[in-house]
Amino acid sequence: MSGGTFHVHGPHDHELEHAAQHAAAHGEAAPGGGGMINQIAMFTAVIATVGAIFAYMGGATQANAGLYKNNAAIKKTEASNQWNYFQAKSTKQSLAEVSRDLAPADRQAFYQAKIDRYEKEKKEIQATAEKIEAEGKEWDKQSDAQMHVHHRWAQATTALQVSIALAAIALLTRKKWLEYAMFGVAAVGVAIGIAAMAHV
Repeated sequence: MSGGTFHVHGPHDHELEHAAQHAAAHGEAAPGGGGMINQIAMFTAVIATVGAIFAYMGGATQANAGLYKNNAAIKKTEASNQWNYFQAKSTKQSLAEVSRDLAPADRQAFYQAKIDRYEKEKKEIQATAEKIEAEGKEWDKQSDAQMHVHHRWAQATTALQVSIALAAIALLTRKKWLEYAMFGVAAVGVAIGIAAMAHV
């Protein structure tokens, strides 16, 4: 590894290098020209770094949304199982009621005890099913909230990428209004990122 270096090019590196070489080749590093190149190069480096952080946060919130949605699906399945169990108890209770009504008087107490037991078990099963359903709805709600934040991070990242593209065009064309547009779009991207951070 004697003196060897490893460099990963960002999305704006090529444009910056090309613009700098173009300016040097044509003697365009006039007063203020080099300053503009340095200013935009520094700006794009900072914005690219912020954009990478935003992209990471967007990926993390998307993963969370998927995990929470999976938890919601599991809870819905558990609740469905409980309601099926409840239905089975209801069927047994109905059969016990028919049996009680058709049974001789000395056997009616036996079936009534079964009916009372099934009724008690049904109430417990219903309470469990409703609790699990509520947990599933809460997981769904959390998943939706994470997806909303994910969209905010994606919007912020996109705005910063557009800003970097404007920076490259500003370097190549030397248009001051493009430089202002670059700063404006970057400010919008950062503002959306702050909104994502605040879960707005």
